Amino acid sequence: MNPVRPEFVKRVSEEILKRLLDELLSDGVFNHSEIDGILQKNPIRADKARDTIDAVMNKGQRACRLMIKRLHHRDPTLSNQLRLGRSVENMSEIFNQRKP
Repeated sequence: MNPVRPEFVKRVSEEILKRLLDELLSDGVFNHSEIDGILQKNPIRADKARDTIDAVMNKGQRACRLMIKRLHHRDPTLSNQLRLGRSVENMSEIFNQRKP
């Protein structure tokens, strides 16, 4: 099983998560209402992280690539801890730990 999703949820800070969402908004991955939904629906940081990953995965490969690129830029330490490279062939596999 791929440990990236649960480790991301466990380790990402609220500040980094909000910056990622802002950057994904500017990349056109999310619109304002989608981001507001993630932030307002989830008062707990870990739930915001889970919803963010799930929403990005639902957006496809481009969105996954952009999130990994942005995370690597924003928090290289976390990116390295998660063993994320700058180029991963199948990005959706990285977060392949969704609950059924």
